[in-house]
Amino acid sequence: MKWKLSTERLILEPFTEDLTEKTAELAGDPEVAAATFVPHPYTVDHAKEWIAAHAAWMEEQTAFPFAVKRKEDGELLGTMTLRVDQGHQKGELAYWMGRPYWGRGYASEAAQRVVRFGFEELQLNRIWAAAISSNPASTRVMQKAGLTYEGTLKKDMLHRGEFKDIDVYGRIRESSSRSM
Repeated sequence: MKWKLSTERLILEPFTEDLTEKTAELAGDPEVAAATFVPHPYTVDHAKEWIAAHAAWMEEQTAFPFAVKRKEDGELLGTMTLRVDQGHQKGELAYWMGRPYWGRGYASEAAQRVVRFGFEELQLNRIWAAAISSNPASTRVMQKAGLTYEGTLKKDMLHRGEFKDIDVYGRIRESSSRSM
């Protein structure tokens, strides 16, 4: 498989159609939607449509939505996605983990690997991520991935009927010498 990453405990690889129901189950959890930008309700049809779009995104290198799976049993835990803006050589890290897998360090482990992928393999200059300010767990994931706080966008997003503050984190590739 062309786009396959791994860590000590995880495999990150493209989603396959057989993951549709599990994706809808995990992403459809109201607590996942409350803490992220995942729409709610999130149905099997949403998951099917989302997964069907992945091959084109990855081929065009505009987004890399990785299925995060546990190495020991292949269990789908969530997603770690890198959306790429090729014109500005930057990427946005976006993710969610299924609630049964919260608090186990899986998101941080996956985020660290995808950030490394973005800088080393895609040669991005900058990677950034955003989280609802009231989601400190997501903030910790970004920090553990080496992103630093850049600011808060006040009342930036209408989320479930309420305007929410959004914290933005980012990181610049260490090597400042770039060939143009």
